[in-house]
Amino acid sequence: MPRPPMSIAVVGADYPNKRGPGRRFEIAMCAPGESVDLRREPKNPADSRAIGVYSARDVQIGYVPAEQAQWIGGQLAVIRAIFQRADTFGAVIRVTFDGSEPALPVEKPVQRGAPPPPDPDGYGDDDWPPREPKDDFSSI
Repeated sequence: MPRPPMSIAVVGADYPNKRGPGRRFEIAMCAPGESVDLRREPKNPADSRAIGVYSARDVQIGYVPAEQAQWIGGQLAVIRAIFQRADTFGAVIRVTFDGSEPALPVEKPVQRGAPPPPDPDGYGDDDWPPREPKDDFSSI
């Protein structure tokens, strides 16, 4: 049974490219769903199993994390990948392992900034009781 599609982090965005635009700039130019290329880098001095990630414009945007590189490297012949999104650490790509075209996952909305509901069994703050609002404007 083939492995289901998965999202993989792309790291190393803060390192410079040997030529061409910087990696962060190229990540900003990538559109979700755009094809990306994964390439082995056996002459990489830091890791002979490194796998570079290249945009559709043939500019490197980073690397597959070292923890996943050996496993991904064994399947490069059938892997297909697309750009999913930019992130603070670099980018995220979407890959399939059966040669089919990957599809972007449905992003789940994240609710931010909403305070948690008060705990009905919780205790109030006895040291700092709530302040009564003034409505007489006498302090102006």
